[in-house]
Amino acid sequence: QVQLVESGGGLVQAGGSLRLSCAASGRTSGSYAMGWFRQAPGKEREFVATISLNGYSTYYADSVKGRFTISRDNVKNTVDLQMNSLKPEDTAVYYCAARPRGTGSTRKYEYDYWGQGTQVTVSS
Repeated sequence: QVQLVESGGGLVQAGGSLRLSCAASGRTSGSYAMGWFRQAPGKEREFVATISLNGYSTYYADSVKGRFTISRDNVKNTVDLQMNSLKPEDTAVYYCAARPRGTGSTRKYEYDYWGQGTQVTVSS
């Protein structure tokens, strides 16, 4: 079992930046790729970014490419999402997720563990 706790959300003006962090605990000795997803009110949860176990491979949704950066620290068991040039359409609850594989995925059903989410609100 892996527990994930997100932090770093908040209210920011358009064009601003936020850094989300996800701390993993529990059975973290396994091989887990990590992902960030988000869910806006009335919409389905959507893929944002993913990173492989070794951190060498990353992949982003087109909507955030060039603005967001995912990174991980396997010593501290954390995964971060640096979000720059934020837009009002980035407003959502952001979730961290762990996938018991070495490679990441864009598919939410391939992730076994989820955090409780952190709210990001971007004002225009």
